[in-house]
Amino acid sequence: MLNRKEAPSIVDTVNLNLQLKPTEKFTLDNGVEVYAVNAGAQEVIMVELVFFAGNSYEEKNIVAGTTNFLLKNGTKNKTAFAINEHFELYGSYLNRNCYNETATLSLHTLTKHLHNVLPAMAELLMESIFPEEELLIYKQNQKQRLAINLKKCDFIANRLIDEYLFGIQHPYGKYTSTIDFDNIEREELISFYEKFYKEGNCILFVAGKLPNNIQQQLNNIFGKLPFNKKQIQQPEHTIQSSIEKKFNIINDANGVQGSIRIARPFPNRHHPDFMKAQVLNNIFGGFFGSRLMANIREDKGYTYGIHSYLQSHLQQSAWMISTEAGRDVCKATIDEVYKEMNLLKDELIDDEELNLVRNYMIGGLLGDLDGPFQIIARWKTYVLNNLTEAYFYDSINTIKTVSAEELQALAKKYLNADEFYELTVV
Repeated sequence: MLNRKEAPSIVDTVNLNLQLKPTEKFTLDNGVEVYAVNAGAQEVIMVELVFFAGNSYEEKNIVAGTTNFLLKNGTKNKTAFAINEHFELYGSYLNRNCYNETATLSLHTLTKHLHNVLPAMAELLMESIFPEEELLIYKQNQKQRLAINLKKCDFIANRLIDEYLFGIQHPYGKYTSTIDFDNIEREELISFYEKFYKEGNCILFVAGKLPNNIQQQLNNIFGKLPFNKKQIQQPEHTIQSSIEKKFNIINDANGVQGSIRIARPFPNRHHPDFMKAQVLNNIFGGFFGSRLMANIREDKGYTYGIHSYLQSHLQQSAWMISTEAGRDVCKATIDEVYKEMNLLKDELIDDEELNLVRNYMIGGLLGDLDGPFQIIARWKTYVLNNLTEAYFYDSINTIKTVSAEELQALAKKYLNADEFYELTVV
């Protein structure tokens, strides 16, 4: 019997032997690959179709995002209201999202209701009509939302820093304007839908308490659809970074707060430095106990929070530092960021700090494996990035074994102030 008078022993997470639950892979009749994780105690399931239909594939700005958003706003036989009523009837949640390379249609439902909602999901992918009245409502709502967001310094900063890094014509760097919404036409959405959804390239991910006939159910609903008939090549996009690297934008002359973004281009997950850079990033500004937080938030009191992170794009990436600070201390905040960069280059990280970050990162991985939806999300990242489960175990090994000397060398290679773009929006 458990003795509750004795505290449980404390084990460093770095000593845990983490295992990534394998995914079952099978192929539908039309060639669609399915990755499945059967786990969890609750009778719930997630089904997500990932199409290569992000804004990298559009010829006109916002066509991809608008098409994705309006997928559930009307079919040949159902209005937008009827579609939402159908999924709500079964306690299901249907969502869609558009990213740079991919676009998704995801379903969360009780396992027992899967057979009732899968056909409706397929209907959206084959019979959406993008009603003109729904498009008009979408345009109006988006323009109103944009007008509100353009008053926010952080919104402006997020838009502009990506433009400086990648160029306004690159999928990672472009952003929307009211003119884009005014110019979008229903026929353009239908054309994009026909090519990238009805006959598009698709991968399917499913997780949760799976029924015994899950393969048959998915094949009956999605296996006969005309997906993956031809391979759609992603267009080539050239990065056109800004020559100028320091920017100060006045968005609100009376504002008391400024948004700061400091960023540099960085390789993607396939680069040999990426895993080690994630460890260095956490020490620098990747979690609440990082150096940037300890200095700029806890010691100086310039901000409520400051973070650094590596962007998770599929093709190129960037190393980004992001914060909001008082208008009068923006310059001082930036100076402290560069000061912390220099310290990482000049001094070795001590064992106590490095062990703290090792435990934090392994603990984060442990949390990311808590449940089938989290597990399949990690598998999706690997599949879309053309990685295998070996990447998971290599990441753990890197976290456990990377040395202070290696991290210092990495800081000297990448944390150089003159290679960073610097933006302040007040």
